Amino acid sequence: MRNNYNHTILASYIGYITQAIVNNFVPLLFLTFQSTYHITLDKITFLVTLNFGVQLIVDFLAARFADRIGYRPCVAAAHIFSAAGLAGLSFLPDIMPDPYVGIVLSIVCYAVGGGLIEVLISPIVEACPTEHKDAVMSLLHSFYCWGHVFVVAASSLFFAVAGIDHWRVLALLWAIIPLFNFFYFLAVPIKVLVEDGRGMSVKELFSNRMFWLLFVLMLCSGASEQGMSQWASTFAEMGLGVSKTVGDLAGPCAFAIAMGLSRTFYGKFGEHIRLEKFMRLSCVLCIISYFLAAFSPVPFLSLAGCALCGLSVGIMWPGCFSIGAKTLRRGGTAMFAFFALAGDLGCGGGPSLVGMVSNVLGGNLKLGIFAAVIFPVILLGGMILYRRWKYYYKE
Repeated sequence: MRNNYNHTILASYIGYITQAIVNNFVPLLFLTFQSTYHITLDKITFLVTLNFGVQLIVDFLAARFADRIGYRPCVAAAHIFSAAGLAGLSFLPDIMPDPYVGIVLSIVCYAVGGGLIEVLISPIVEACPTEHKDAVMSLLHSFYCWGHVFVVAASSLFFAVAGIDHWRVLALLWAIIPLFNFFYFLAVPIKVLVEDGRGMSVKELFSNRMFWLLFVLMLCSGASEQGMSQWASTFAEMGLGVSKTVGDLAGPCAFAIAMGLSRTFYGKFGEHIRLEKFMRLSCVLCIISYFLAAFSPVPFLSLAGCALCGLSVGIMWPGCFSIGAKTLRRGGTAMFAFFALAGDLGCGGGPSLVGMVSNVLGGNLKLGIFAAVIFPVILLGGMILYRRWKYYYKE
């Protein structure tokens, strides 16, 4: 195991499943928290902001300390934080004077783990001695999608069989996965992406125009993805008049499955496909999906636009990582950390734009979603600009 990098890649797959658990399990319990602990809706909403806010801070800090401490200690710590946060959900809210404080402490704990996982897993896989790295990267990121679907489906099944009152048991069960992966990462071989002292400094990155172009591409990737994904359930409920459960399955789950299929497809056949061309075509498909969702007179076709968006954005996030690694070869962990930061900013900015525009236009969600088409448009323009710049760029 210590000499087989296939184990490293497998541990990384599990790492992204862990990331999916920490991002998508607690939102399934929001109504339960509200009824059990009498937590107001504004405090419930803050929990989402808290999770991604902490991850943003960790993304920024990891750019400076991850290389100094080392990949293995950091990725091991990431899984301990994730396991501790998930396990903490099962008892901290019940033993704290204020249950909300217990939930907040648990979320902060696993958000630290989630942020570290997001920063470290991609460079760990990129450093593995494998061929067709862009295909490997796409397959790696597909496990977040499959993890998302698995968390929603498995949790729903557990609640149907055992009852929602036993959610604390499920939190402990989910904590087993990052705990297992903690020990797994201690045993697998890990290479560094750039030898110590040879990577680009933060100052070098910030003075590099190619870095900033890729930073914008990552931001638009996250915004294009979450601008549709975060509103997919509400969109399904409003457009089709279905229940919340059906809306979750027809909206976010369909989106995640389509995105996972896209990443898995490129992971399997990417060696025969030019990444940049595939990304440009995906941008065009994404623009079409936004138009279809916003302007189709048939509700089913609007919902199909949501799923089509998932299919189109699948390659964007891992694709940006891959072209960044090929273009800025000395970018190192700092580059991946800032790319993760950019992606997270987009993940927050995309849904926020949809919500604000919808609110200004009297609750018209379709026009709010259409406003977010600006992100795949910028992404397409950035990919065209990258094609021109790369021929003249020398690191």
